[in-house]
Amino acid sequence: MSALEETAPGPAAPSLGSASVAVNPRIRRLLEAPVLPTLLRLALPNLAEAVARVAFITLDAYFVGWLGYDALAGASLVFPLLLLMQTMAAGAMGSGISSAIARALGGGRLNDANALVMHAVAVGLAMSGLFSLIFLPTGPALYAAMGGVGPALEAASTYSSVIFLGAVFIWMMNTLANVLRGTGNMLVPASAIVVAELVHVTLSPVLILGLGPAPRLGVTGAALAVILSYLAGTLVLLSYLGSGRAIVRFSWKTLRWQKRLFADILKVGALSSLNAVQAQATNIALAGLIGQFGTAAIAGYGAALRLEQVQVPTIFGLGSAVVAMVGANMGAGHRLRATRIAWTGAAIGAAIGGATGLLGAVFAADWIGWFSREPAVLKVGSLYLHILGPVYPFFGLGLILFSASQGIGKVAGPFICSTSRLIVVAAGGWLMTDVLGSGLTGLFAVAAAAIVILGLSMAAIFKWRVISPTPGLD
Repeated sequence: MSALEETAPGPAAPSLGSASVAVNPRIRRLLEAPVLPTLLRLALPNLAEAVARVAFITLDAYFVGWLGYDALAGASLVFPLLLLMQTMAAGAMGSGISSAIARALGGGRLNDANALVMHAVAVGLAMSGLFSLIFLPTGPALYAAMGGVGPALEAASTYSSVIFLGAVFIWMMNTLANVLRGTGNMLVPASAIVVAELVHVTLSPVLILGLGPAPRLGVTGAALAVILSYLAGTLVLLSYLGSGRAIVRFSWKTLRWQKRLFADILKVGALSSLNAVQAQATNIALAGLIGQFGTAAIAGYGAALRLEQVQVPTIFGLGSAVVAMVGANMGAGHRLRATRIAWTGAAIGAAIGGATGLLGAVFAADWIGWFSREPAVLKVGSLYLHILGPVYPFFGLGLILFSASQGIGKVAGPFICSTSRLIVVAAGGWLMTDVLGSGLTGLFAVAAAAIVILGLSMAAIFKWRVISPTPGLD
């Protein structure tokens, strides 16, 4: 038999009362327990993870801000690419991993679930190598094209080199975390990510400023602290998976590479990864349009964007629970229950977005001022939050419905919705700035309209295409 086997799919999904499903109480809870309490119980540990990810988003900029706004502008240029890699590893390809494992366990295919672990690791290693090969040589030119010049461009190039040299640890921590999320275990991944952020918070000031015996590394130290934190999280997750306490196991000894298992991951993960590229391409396009207004405008946008991205870890924590519950129920053949889970999660996601947007709009100057007191930076960042904050409920709605689509295993329609956002920002932003000359106000209005279109189109596509009845499902 060839090294990469083409094997037949596993048996049909068992009924809820199947012994194979009943073996593990955690999987049975995903299939039987009341929707809202189960969803909230699964998401609860992820709140700690969300706090850790929010701390990373905010503190990384805060620490870099100690070095001046040129350094902050440089890190802001790299941030969309770092966020792209993190989002792809955790919520795109990562959700493909957790969805595949959840569907296998929901369908009673434990052997497939075990084999998927090492297939997931292989995918993660390949993706980390791809990121390093692309962005190590091309990063400086890209940052220059985005408007980086002088010290800001130098800071961006330095920060980027360290980040993409250590990309393997970002991918491995998120890959292993999603393996466990697919089993319905949210506590261990959340704990590992909290440990990682504690390492980041501890090492950042030490390496940036050269506290104690450490040398003063500046921007290099900020990036190195990021990579070392992901290494710490990876070690925690490897330790747990190697202990035998997880539902799934991983081993090279009995592994047979199977095309259908790679396909189980990639049918969700590949298109979701392109969706993550689109999301960050939107941010990059917006940054490029803002770049014509100067370095201070880029810094203000970078600080404001971090509040927009603050809601992403919180919604992702909920989305991870949605992927696991929807995936397990679709694997077991329970379409109607999966639908209830999806819309319940979407309502919560919209509420999270609304709360974040309201706070951002009301306290815009306080948020931006935490990163920089430069008047030009404060003006641009505050303007961004005043215009975009009110539409964040649509952002939360769209993110959760995309997660539900990942759990189902159908992401083509939602991907098209995300494409519409990129087109509106790129074309509409160009029209506002280069043709109509409406400045940043018009540009930010276009960005807000694109988010509204994203949320509404995602809801329509999910209702009429993604969750449409399928023969054989209840």
